[in-house]
Amino acid sequence: MSRYALPVLLASLFALPAAAAEPLALQCGKLFDARSGKVLEARTVVVRDGKVAEVLPGRADVAGVKAIDLTGRTCLPGWTDLHVHLSGQSSPQSYSEGFRLDPVDFAYRSVGYAEKTLMAGFTSVRDLGGEVVPHLRDAVNQGLVKGPRIFAAGKSIATTGGHADPTNGWNDQLSHLIGPPGPTEGVINSIEEARQAVRQRYKDGSDVIKITATGGVLSYAKSGDAPQFTVDEVKAIVDIANDYGYKVAAHAHGTEGMKRAIQGGVTSIEHGTYMTDEVMRLMKQHGTWYVPTIYAGRFVAEKAKIDGYFPEVVRPKAARIGAQIQDTAAKAYRNGVKIAFGTDMGVGPHGDNAREFLYMVEAGIPANVALQAATIRAAEVLGVDDQGVIETGKRADVIALPGDPVADINAVLNVDFVMKDGVIFKQPD
Repeated sequence: MSRYALPVLLASLFALPAAAAEPLALQCGKLFDARSGKVLEARTVVVRDGKVAEVLPGRADVAGVKAIDLTGRTCLPGWTDLHVHLSGQSSPQSYSEGFRLDPVDFAYRSVGYAEKTLMAGFTSVRDLGGEVVPHLRDAVNQGLVKGPRIFAAGKSIATTGGHADPTNGWNDQLSHLIGPPGPTEGVINSIEEARQAVRQRYKDGSDVIKITATGGVLSYAKSGDAPQFTVDEVKAIVDIANDYGYKVAAHAHGTEGMKRAIQGGVTSIEHGTYMTDEVMRLMKQHGTWYVPTIYAGRFVAEKAKIDGYFPEVVRPKAARIGAQIQDTAAKAYRNGVKIAFGTDMGVGPHGDNAREFLYMVEAGIPANVALQAATIRAAEVLGVDDQGVIETGKRADVIALPGDPVADINAVLNVDFVMKDGVIFKQPD
């Protein structure tokens, strides 16, 4: 057992295991059909063995099956957040904690963050950077920890000095003591090292590959948007990722870095702050997805106003880049770029993920399209076909909330029923 796995398993001793799944009939007042984007009238969702067995019209009673009365609520497929970081959460202490805390500490914290995320209605997440998270994923899958289904990247891949170089900001003495990070630590500077880094992620048990194609906001470095990979390096990463069946997500704020990532074949662009018309044309040409993370942009822009919250090298990036992302999302939607849901949660507080829906709607994205972004579209990004819709044979990931979120998007903040794989984790009092 690795040193990372042990603390998660120990933490799990304090988590109550979910009850065994039993056949259930969810009597929904309304149902959001993610495939059409429409809200349907009353439906009864019959759940057996963790799957949707039937979807019946109206409020049906099914012989021998326990009924769950959700008649005053709208049922939806469990949401997916395609960009989270469950091993941490932003605070003024974040930069010093990397030196003071051990992986054990981050593992313990991640258990609570995972449960908050699930209880907010997110039955799946794609975690794009966090070395303890593959072990958290395993603990969730074993029923030891309450949390969403996790598609874990593990360590992000960067270049020297890039957004995910773990030694940024270190002094010379410490840097010389540890030595320069390489492909094992997710830092590459050539095509061969790019290939090695992907193979290391496979060895580490990752589910997806994440690269930092440009500078970033919160890294201890001056540039938030400079390109940090060549096209050939991105292609090398994507080629090896394809060998293992991996999708590749690219953190990118700057225009040139986005262009290189798209030309290299990545699945998605995350953040996309300085997206131009040319970049949008390339994305539509290559079928590249856009995951805006408006929440994170707004969060860092607000925190940049507070003295001492961010280091001074970070503060101007947070103010400049963070404020732009919502406008970029609006422009991308108007131009027909494929959009899927992601928050970059861990920058903001875990469990507040659904607020991204409100910001998407503020940007001019219709409520039903925003909800599709977190359901059927997110499943397409992940490359899975067993979730994201409430249909016969799919995973029984079902959430419910009072009201109609298509009519009033604020309803997403009040999820009071959560089922994952046919097991109820939250229900109305």
